[in-house]
Amino acid sequence: MASVGETILQTLVDEFSDLGDAQEVTQLLVRLLVAAFLGGLLGLERELHGKPAGIRTHMLVAAASALFVLVPVQMGMDEEGLSRVMQGLLAGVGFICAGAILKSEQQEQVQGLTSAAGIWMTSAIGVAAGLGREMTAFLATMLVLGILLLEGPLRRQGVSRDAGPRD
Repeated sequence: MASVGETILQTLVDEFSDLGDAQEVTQLLVRLLVAAFLGGLLGLERELHGKPAGIRTHMLVAAASALFVLVPVQMGMDEEGLSRVMQGLLAGVGFICAGAILKSEQQEQVQGLTSAAGIWMTSAIGVAAGLGREMTAFLATMLVLGILLLEGPLRRQGVSRDAGPRD
């Protein structure tokens, strides 16, 4: 007959063991770490350019997005239910993005659109990582970094052309 202590211990193990084995734990950790790392790369780029949404914000958005899809998948939720989870997630991230957009007192000047779009994309990258699509998440991150890193040189090239002929 089991002692009271053993019964309590078994109850705690049963209650708090949503991850069945080492493979599930590894899968969860890898997906969350990949999401956080890729989000951190995007956040680092933004932080190096003096933008307010930096490493921590992007890492948290990516990891949270991964977790929001990981848990329903672990629970065996069907595709329709997972679709609803993702719709809610993207609406919530859209709310965060809206807070990143600032309109100045001048009617035509809006700031934060790139930061908002980057946070939204970071969430999508987190979802991909959370669903086990790590290579898709990685390639999307490289695409976003390419866009962000090429924007400055391309803009300068366009501005110098508008300024007139070169020497």
